[in-house]
Amino acid sequence: MAFAGIYQKQRQKTLLCVDDEPIIRELCVNVLEDYHVLLAEDGLEALKIIETIEVDIVLSDVMMPKLGGLELLQKIKEQRPDQAVILMTGYSDKDLILQALKEGADDFINKPINILQLSTTVDKVFEKQKLREELANLKQSDQLKSDFLGLISHKLKTPATAISLFIQNIAEGVESPNDTNFKQMVAMVQAETVHLEQLIQDLLYFSEATLQKETLTLEPINLGSYANQVANTLQPAAFHRGVSLESDIEPPLTPKPLMLNPQRIGFAIRALLDNAIKFTQKGGSISMEEKIDSEQVRLLIKDNGIGISPQELAKIFNKFYQVDPEHTGQVRGFGLGLYYARDFIRSMGGQLYIESQPERGTLATIQFPLSP
Repeated sequence: MAFAGIYQKQRQKTLLCVDDEPIIRELCVNVLEDYHVLLAEDGLEALKIIETIEVDIVLSDVMMPKLGGLELLQKIKEQRPDQAVILMTGYSDKDLILQALKEGADDFINKPINILQLSTTVDKVFEKQKLREELANLKQSDQLKSDFLGLISHKLKTPATAISLFIQNIAEGVESPNDTNFKQMVAMVQAETVHLEQLIQDLLYFSEATLQKETLTLEPINLGSYANQVANTLQPAAFHRGVSLESDIEPPLTPKPLMLNPQRIGFAIRALLDNAIKFTQKGGSISMEEKIDSEQVRLLIKDNGIGISPQELAKIFNKFYQVDPEHTGQVRGFGLGLYYARDFIRSMGGQLYIESQPERGTLATIQFPLSP
């Protein structure tokens, strides 16, 4: 049975009925009116559907040609352990039921099917599945909070300790302005103070970004001019790193301003430039340029730094993930910049792409569609 392109309705309470008897499949469609019901004649066809369409519940007969219900249950659970599966059987074999429960079946429906039992069982399993998902989300949220608190503790400890020790040494007379390395120590403490201030600013902004649920406020912004403003604020950091930061953008970048949120687009551009500065060696260069056509505008940030391996490139948008080329475990920041940069750009209707090769640099592209 051809199914590609047939079930394109909005996914909401979707059920896949798998049975070789047409009357059973028709019964499911007629009785389960609150569900978007997909149909398959055997287990093999069901597996093909599950590969392309996400379903809430699989309702399957046990005895079917090609691939029966127990085998289907096993294959589903191998690929999707949390998938809800209900089995229909005309047999009261205890060994069969025990085996199905061992394989992870959520419930059973006896044949001949009772309409009330069908509706009640499916609804019960659906609610149980949603409860499982909510509990899993809560556990994941708690784990993210724990990870973030641990990360904050680790990141704030290093600069705070360095500053505290320096002040303590001065108070005890260990450090003196007459010492030859005093100026170096002062420069180090100043750098750690700036870093600590930036960490706190990032932390406050990340907290605001994750807690704020208000409607996003957009206003007309000239992307080119705004990008140049952000780049200018980072010139001291680039100079300190020994990296050139140049812009080839001649505002206005677009015929008319884009509707953007200034705080979010500024954060995204800054995060990308920060990374470029951080991972470009002394003597390297970073450039910004624009590309525009009739349908879209792209802001390109390119560096000739150390680049990113394909393995790490696949993880850079994960929360808390940080590229650590020297494997020191002392990478600055919280590992949230790219995650929120992409999230913020998407919230304004744009896309963020990162391309990179080791030792050949990185290209970050911010893309927005042009309104007609």
